Parts: sequence; structure tokens; C-alpha cells
Amino acid sequence: MKLCLIGYGNVGYGFVRVLLRHGGWLRERFGFAPRIVAVHDLRRGTALSPEGLEPAILAQAWEGNRDLSELGPGGKREAFAVIEESGADVVLELTPTDLRTGEPAASHIRFSLTHKKHVVTTNKGPVALFGKELLALAQENGVKLRFEGTVMAGTPLFSLIDFGIATPIRRVRGILNGTTNFILTKMEAGKTYAEALAEAQRLGYAEADPTADVEGFDALAKILILANLVLDGDLRPADVLREGITKLDPQEVQNAPKEGCRWKLVAEAAREGREVWAKVGPERLPLSDPLAQVGGVLNAITLELDPLGALTLIGPGAGPEVTGHAVLADLLAIHRGLS
Repeated sequence: MKLCLIGYGNVGYGFVRVLLRHGGWLRERFGFAPRIVAVHDLRRGTALSPEGLEPAILAQAWEGNRDLSELGPGGKREAFAVIEESGADVVLELTPTDLRTGEPAASHIRFSLTHKKHVVTTNKGPVALFGKELLALAQENGVKLRFEGTVMAGTPLFSLIDFGIATPIRRVRGILNGTTNFILTKMEAGKTYAEALAEAQRLGYAEADPTADVEGFDALAKILILANLVLDGDLRPADVLREGITKLDPQEVQNAPKEGCRWKLVAEAAREGREVWAKVGPERLPLSDPLAQVGGVLNAITLELDPLGALTLIGPGAGPEVTGHAVLADLLAIHRGLS
């Protein structure tokens, strides 16, 4: 399986690290030996190699902040030319997320699918905004579009839904943003919002501009993906009620456990008859709720279905290698389907 990486930031580096560490096991267990034949990044340049680029060398290039063109001819090619010229079987779209337009990732994905290449992406924007259209385009061209890393990073949510659940899901509700969960955990321990945010930024959990996390936009994109692609809704971002955590009273957050509750930023979507709705906002959950027991940067989601009832999945929701694991899992799913 020949791979073309579009975007070589933290997630791309995380994927290369996981592939480097577990490549031998994948080959022995599944007969799966993917080969990276192209890497393109706006900042780091481009490398093309039909014989394959060694993961160890790619990792060293990232760590040394080297230009990728030192590893193989690439020049000033645009992403679309790299996709076409690479001869890759699968395109990994790993560029940064734009939740307003989904670009440039959406165009990269459309181009790849129409050129009959499978696509794996961790980019929430295109899947949240155009998920059904892109899945239909993949089916039309006889290829796969997979996006495990878009909602819970490396925690295998979509793999569970695709291969482990045989009845309709009625409702999903979860903690889908690790940054806000970390901040609320620290506020409960006595820190102010500003202090908790500063610590999240120091540890790399929050960006310098934390708006997407703390105002609920990241969780909105994720619940939109679930509402439309799991519950078969047809929602747009404006259809989702959204509120962040910035207006919560720190004292109330700190006192809630004494009253048998805990504040969490909850994303929820449900199908009621023919209608699907979704919302994101802070909720005061009873401590008996499984979501109330999830602290730090962990993510969790509860799926409600018949006859299993409520099924809760908990796992890491962020991190380069964690998300890189999701990319590898999607590639393995494509490999096993082709086999």
C-alpha cells in the first residue's frame, strides 16, 4: 500500500512514529507493509520517492525541522500535483482544520477520491461540513473514506460502530474535548478559569488562542459528524446549540462534587422520529453518570442503543501519536477490506 501524506505536522509525525514502532508487528500479524511515497507540507516542502521514504528518516527530518526536499525530489509542487504524481493508493489528509470552510482539506479529499484513491483524514472540517457528500463520492469511485481520528483521536469509536454494533444508535452524548475537560478538572480542584487555562496552554493541551476549545466549536464539529454520519441527520453548524465553559462560576464548579454533581462540557445528539438534533454546552451531571467520572484530558462517549442500552467508551482524545494510531487503524481497515 503506497501512501501520500498531505500535511506533515504533529499528526503526520505521530503517525510516522507509530508506524516506525509497530511496522514489524503489522507485517507479521496482517501482512501489512505500507510505504510512504510522498510527503507534502506547506511549511516543510515536498518529497517524492517511488521506492518509499524511510519512516526513521522522515521522523528525523521533522525533529530537525529540515526541508523535506532534502529527502527526495519535490520542488514547489502544489498538493494536487503531489497527489496525482505520487502514484499513491491512499492519501492521508492531515492538514490543520478550518471549521468554517473545511478548506483546503475538502478540496484535497475530493480530488483524491475522484482520482480513485482511498482517503484517510483526521481533519474535522470536511467531515463535519461535507461528510455525506464525500462518502457518496468515495462510493461512486469505488474507494474508501475513513476518519477515525476526527472525533476521539485514537480511541476506536467508528471502528466500534462499523464493526461491533448491529442495531441503530438512538442517542450519543459525550465529553469530546480534552482541553475543556482538563480545565474543568483543575477548576474543581480550586484553580480559577484563567489559572487552569494557563496550565493547559503550558502543557500543550490548549492553543495560544483557545477559542475553538473553550467556546465549544471543536466539540460542535465532532457532534455534527456523529449527528449526520451516525444518526443520519442533515445538520449544519448553525443548527447546533453551542455554549462554552468561559461563563461558568469557578466556585460553583468547585462546590458541585460536595452536592453529588460535577460540571462537564457535554456534546449530545439524538434522533427523535424523523428529526435529529444536537447541542453542546456545560452540564451539571450527577456523579452516577459515567461521563462525570472522566477527568483530565480523557474523552468519553455514551451510545444508547437497543437492546444493549447505554454503552460508554473512554479513552485518550488528543496527542500526535494517539491520533497517529487512528490513521494507522484506518489504513489497516482499508487493507483488510481489500484483502
